Amino acid sequence: MGIHLMTEANRCLQCKKPMCMEGCPIHTNIPVAINLIKNGKRDEAEEMLFENNPLSAVCAIICNHEEQCAGHCVMARKGSPIRFYEIEKYVSDAYLDKIEVDPIEKRDEKIAVIGSGPAGLTVAIILAKKGYRVTIFEEKDKIGGMLRYGIPDFRLSNDLVDKYADILKKLDIKVRPNTVLGGALKIEDLFRDSYKAIFIGTGVWRPKTLGIVGESLDNVHFGIAYLANPDAFHLGKRVAIIGMGNVAMDVARTAIRHGAKEVTLYARSKRIAASNDELEYARFDGADFKFGYAIKEITEAGPVFNIAKFDEDDKVVGYEDEPVQVEADSTIIAVSQVAKNKIILTTKDLKPSERGLLLIDDNCMTSVPGVFAAGDVVHGSNTVVHAVDESKRAAKAIMDYLNAV
Repeated sequence: MGIHLMTEANRCLQCKKPMCMEGCPIHTNIPVAINLIKNGKRDEAEEMLFENNPLSAVCAIICNHEEQCAGHCVMARKGSPIRFYEIEKYVSDAYLDKIEVDPIEKRDEKIAVIGSGPAGLTVAIILAKKGYRVTIFEEKDKIGGMLRYGIPDFRLSNDLVDKYADILKKLDIKVRPNTVLGGALKIEDLFRDSYKAIFIGTGVWRPKTLGIVGESLDNVHFGIAYLANPDAFHLGKRVAIIGMGNVAMDVARTAIRHGAKEVTLYARSKRIAASNDELEYARFDGADFKFGYAIKEITEAGPVFNIAKFDEDDKVVGYEDEPVQVEADSTIIAVSQVAKNKIILTTKDLKPSERGLLLIDDNCMTSVPGVFAAGDVVHGSNTVVHAVDESKRAAKAIMDYLNAV
């Protein structure tokens, strides 16, 4: 470990009431992890972090630390907070390389996990470590879901995601790539083939549309589709991005890295949905930001906006009389995503919410007995660490369910 990381560990006050732990959505026991490391028990710290959060190596990189562990650290009140995420990133990444799996006594029950994003990986790893026979059904050719196809490689390396593919092999978790549930295979087919429980962690991959003229033009694209394979797109030099969430920031930074010279993000109000960190990274990379631009339509020349009027509280109170045409080679719509509905449409009694997300009870079970869900497919687009936290509950609920039937 680099000496600066040990210096950072030595700064920890070992608070009796660790606010950093309260600020962490998955309640990582940061003081205990730091204390183990300081006392030469790094192996124990690594294992503890992984057991609490199988995606600790990922969360250490992409979590919004300013609002979570670091933001709640008491040291931040008068100075610099403990950057535990730097310590976690180092030890958790190393642990993925050396993790060994002791022989596990196999149980009879087979469990299907649909989707290999944060939710699916978490559930699969937890259940496999308990001896269940787990098969992951993945729509794409490689595992990772949003980690691989929704987060740019410069933020989260695919090499790190590949390490989880190796862990799946060590745990004897089977993967069926290029397999869509709700197509050739349906939920009922899984039950027919003796899967005793099914977990749905398919995330939200359908772009949310604006319902305006111009969305089908050849120079208009959706943000989540662009991030999945930016090399397939030719955006030109001037790019307009509709939206200011984290996906929009990733789109902007990716477009700049792929040759765009003028990248501008537009928001209808003065509210920014993205985290401060992601906003500042996008600004540092060269993106520009325009507020009070309400999208009206998109033409081949670029987007057309109604320009907002604000009151003293920065609330929109009206719009200018004449819309404004913005010149852009490409326009990218990045205003959130919704869940695909193939599984819902092909599964009897599987009930969605008004937003098309899966409804679950307190035990993460859907309206179909034996079918569970967690993560973005339940709540809509959210952070990785929130998906992992809920998926831990889902894994326990699946085990309780199987033990009761």
